[in-house]
Amino acid sequence: MLELTIDESDTLIKVSHALSSKIRIDILKLLNFQKMNINELAEKLDLPVSTIASNIKVLENADIIATEIQPASRGTMKVCSRNFDDVYINLNLNMGHNNPNNYYQIEMPVGHYINCDIAPTCGLIGKTGIIKPEDEPSIFFLPERMNAQLLWFRKGFVDYRFPLFLPANSVVQSLQFSMELCSEAPRYDHDWPSDITIWINGVEIYTWTCPGDFGDRKGRLNPTWFPENSTQYGLLKTWKIDNNASYLDDVKVSAVNLLDIKLGTQKYVDLRVGIKQNAKNVGGINLFGKELGDYEQDILMRVIY
Repeated sequence: MLELTIDESDTLIKVSHALSSKIRIDILKLLNFQKMNINELAEKLDLPVSTIASNIKVLENADIIATEIQPASRGTMKVCSRNFDDVYINLNLNMGHNNPNNYYQIEMPVGHYINCDIAPTCGLIGKTGIIKPEDEPSIFFLPERMNAQLLWFRKGFVDYRFPLFLPANSVVQSLQFSMELCSEAPRYDHDWPSDITIWINGVEIYTWTCPGDFGDRKGRLNPTWFPENSTQYGLLKTWKIDNNASYLDDVKVSAVNLLDIKLGTQKYVDLRVGIKQNAKNVGGINLFGKELGDYEQDILMRVIY
């Protein structure tokens, strides 16, 4: 999901312009089903190749689609794919309030978990390559784990502890966690559901069924050495809890609220990401850091007060 705020005026203008044309919307509709090259798009839409090429450039400049050059029968061709399934625009200033000091946030690197209990297939990728050996749970306790940019496991959980620094007498309005993740399949498989559960302060929030493990294209941030024919990127998901309920990507998913998780009774917030033992779809987890995948962020906690 592409998330924008009104403070990001330059990007907001680019994205709004890119989505303001019927031709470009029609292109995105076609790319919803598969990658396509410019000639294929032109044929489907019955438009000149030059028209498609100029509109592709607008979408590419707004980062809504990605393009890659691939060999063709004569020379090369530009193949297009969508970067996002959703675009969310927050038109309120400063996270919904006019005071820029009314939120606290911190990013936690994916390798900075404080506890884990996982089962193969499993592994870690650091800043320069795979941490060996693969499929050995004990490597999850190596010092090198702190530099991990991607971790994966088939069963189990990882625990994170986030420090909580809020002004005296502040009243919390919402707590959010966002992260890039997907299922864990052999190599990759877009049809590989996994029931991924989030717990906060020991309270189960919601189980989201991830549709698959994504590897049809290279992740936007992945370096040249990153293994091919394997997991490449995930989906950016945001869990939010306020005084009334819990939400996934702003859709209400459970009745668990801030009172239930006893936020503020400790100077930290505990987050668990895992697969329940009785999960229907035991499809594993890939959890991305800020240097791999599609989104330049680690696990982000944001508290609005």
